Amino acid sequence: MYFDYYYMILVVPTLILSLWAQIMVKSTFAKYSKIACSRRITGQDASALLLKADNIHDVRIEQVGGSLTDHYDPSTKVVRLSQPVYNQNSIAAVGVAAHETGHAIQHARSWGPLVLRSTLVPVANIGSSLGPWIAVAGFFFSLPILINIGIFLFGGAVLFYVITLPVEFNASSRAIAILRENNVLTQDELKGVRKVLTAAAMTYVASALTALMSFLRLILLSRSRR
Repeated sequence: MYFDYYYMILVVPTLILSLWAQIMVKSTFAKYSKIACSRRITGQDASALLLKADNIHDVRIEQVGGSLTDHYDPSTKVVRLSQPVYNQNSIAAVGVAAHETGHAIQHARSWGPLVLRSTLVPVANIGSSLGPWIAVAGFFFSLPILINIGIFLFGGAVLFYVITLPVEFNASSRAIAILRENNVLTQDELKGVRKVLTAAAMTYVASALTALMSFLRLILLSRSRR
């Protein structure tokens, strides 16, 4: 009976980290969703303010269903804010809205890492969905060429996850800087925003680590089969 030690040693710890990160982001968001910012500015207001402060006038702000479904869509130039963010004046709402608007600012400035990540989206989609399965097929049929193809494809997805980290951290730093420069939040409120965005960033760190360890596992498995 085969036991995958590499999976247990490399991948399982990162999956536990991912679970912990998800719990932390939800609990941190919930905590600061209950604290209103002193200026009573909503997530939609904060997003509009950041866009105006950076002289960006071709990006729309829309409400989207769900919770923590906030994102920026570069293809349509739309900042989409979830229901707990769009019209709420909490510290969490302002922080999340500012972060997503940070991505819109990156896009408007054609920031290098964001451009690279956008270019890698098709590669990441193919690599993450097909790469591991092709590698597994290679192991099953003892075909090294399939193993190598699978590892190569999955490597593209791993690169996407790694590039995502500076993109996410930069979006948060841009957002906090503009909020501070325009006196949108007090120093104590900015500390709350940092905690919310740091918790969110940990989910990306955990995802990148999981991808990296899974990639390393495939490489080690391929070497052990030779």
